[in-house]
Amino acid sequence: MNTAVAEQDRKVVDSRLVLGIVAIGVLLSSLDLFIVNVALPEIAADFSGSHISGLSWVLNAYAIVFAALLVPAGRLGDRGGNRTTFLVGLGLFILGSALCAVAWNTGALVGFRVVQAIGGAMLTPASLGLVLAATPPERRAMAVRLWVAFGGLGAALGPVLGGLLVEIDWRWVFLVNVPIGLAALVVGWRLLPNPAGDGGALPDGFGALMLVASVAALILALVKGEDWGWGSAGVIGGLVAAFVFGLAFVLSSRRHHSPVVDPALLRLPNFALMVGNSMLFNIAFAGMLLSVVLWAQNVWGWSALQTGLAIAPGPLVVPIVAVLAGKVIAKLGAGPVILLGGVLFAAGILWWTVSVTLTPNFAGGLLGGMLLTGLGVGLTLPTSFATGTAGLPPQRFATGSAVLSMARQLGLAIGVAILVAVLGTPAGPDATLEAFQRGWYVIAGAAVAAGIVGLAARLPRPTA
Repeated sequence: MNTAVAEQDRKVVDSRLVLGIVAIGVLLSSLDLFIVNVALPEIAADFSGSHISGLSWVLNAYAIVFAALLVPAGRLGDRGGNRTTFLVGLGLFILGSALCAVAWNTGALVGFRVVQAIGGAMLTPASLGLVLAATPPERRAMAVRLWVAFGGLGAALGPVLGGLLVEIDWRWVFLVNVPIGLAALVVGWRLLPNPAGDGGALPDGFGALMLVASVAALILALVKGEDWGWGSAGVIGGLVAAFVFGLAFVLSSRRHHSPVVDPALLRLPNFALMVGNSMLFNIAFAGMLLSVVLWAQNVWGWSALQTGLAIAPGPLVVPIVAVLAGKVIAKLGAGPVILLGGVLFAAGILWWTVSVTLTPNFAGGLLGGMLLTGLGVGLTLPTSFATGTAGLPPQRFATGSAVLSMARQLGLAIGVAILVAVLGTPAGPDATLEAFQRGWYVIAGAAVAAGIVGLAARLPRPTA
């Protein structure tokens, strides 16, 4: 009996160690989706002759490559082993970060961001695959909630850390990843477990190419919609290409003996529902984060550092709520908790529609909304991810989590595009306030819709 208890304790310790190691990689890759935004003006000043429109590819290249490669990278991890995929991905991410820090012009920086994105796409699904494989089934929901909380924390704290690091030098936005990543790489090389991959046939190469092309075309059309014009040939062509490539991917997946995404995944309990919830909620999340940054900096005239610090209270509550959510799930079930999270998030957004004015006011304006949205994120994102991955077979841990992560990235891109379109180009302070209020109503609607989709989840309630 004592031997069994000791073995169980060892597994718990191992799973916590694995979570601690991989969380560093997830945090860094998530941070880099958002931390660079605040550095663009300084980069433009350093690279004389560069324009913000050209530098936007520093952001777009990372987002497009990261989102497009998530699922193929997840399938690679499931087949060949998630430990190797995670470590190689982390190594590439560190290398890309170091190269970005010494970039000599815009072209070099964009190219090195692609290296970063490849590494981030490899390590993200493999990291959750390692966590799920190392964690006893009864503790997996909590482990997934913590894993997601780290990613959400990195996304929301990006503007804070970016503002602080830019005060030193914009190159520190990238350089800070190197020592932290190297420490995680060394510890991971020595201590991470090495669960065997399924070792099956090589995945459908044509299908993988079609998936990458479809996601890349869709993200490109969304992120460039405002610059190129939503009715432009470039945007319409991108959307059409995304549909055609996506259709080719679906047809190939149905016929190939080793598809990149097994269609059976979508028939697992709650998986398709949580893909939809993840996309909808991240539409709201991206719109919220961008709207706060634009309002604080462009309307209130706050610095990047002031804006980042104003955002911080929301993400700081996310890990706390993610841990405590298990007790609420045990009483209510996963679906009601996801709905509650969506409603609280929407309530935080609606708070701004009645409390935010043209006069800067943090305590009576932004703060209440940030805290409520933080509660919503802490309840929704971790619970949704845990619910979506609960039914995954061990040989599809990384692929399944990659599909959910890809839905998240698509939601982020769509959310930014929707907010920019709703805001338009208002003339004058009063029109600007009205435009942001319209945007906040749309964001709140997306959050409620995500909660309603999540309510349909049906999982057995935890017993402890």
